[in-house]
Amino acid sequence: MPDAPTDNGTKQSRVGAPTDPYRNYHFLLTIQDVSEARFTECLGLGMRIQPIRYRESGAGQIVRALPGPVDYAEVTLRYGLTNSTDLWNWMNAAATGRPLRRHVSIVLLESDGAREAMRWNLINAWPCQWRGAALDAMGRDVAIEELSLAFDSLDRG
Repeated sequence: MPDAPTDNGTKQSRVGAPTDPYRNYHFLLTIQDVSEARFTECLGLGMRIQPIRYRESGAGQIVRALPGPVDYAEVTLRYGLTNSTDLWNWMNAAATGRPLRRHVSIVLLESDGAREAMRWNLINAWPCQWRGAALDAMGRDVAIEELSLAFDSLDRG
């Protein structure tokens, strides 16, 4: 059975109706105040809640766990090298001790490649690592650079 449209025009899956998984190649990234960047890969999106383990008195054999600090994995963006300096300037600002924190959105698109399926927002992201393109006189591949981002929190919109 197809998805039923709701009042606001979005689709709502019927209970028990099969849904196809999203494809990993339909995505886009937006970075606040960066005018031009074309990304080929986005890697490492994730978070971990560190468990705090403790033993209760009187129950010496049982180790319990409480949720502790949240640790967000660094996100690595891979992109084709162009003459735009927006990403380099952003990285260089962090290298000189003045990291510019920006909001970054990773948007997964529907199979048509046009409509947004879901979004992850990296709040107060800043570049923490840059890796230059591999250069090879015998190669024919696109020159790909990498930029890793650290961020304060993650929001799924």
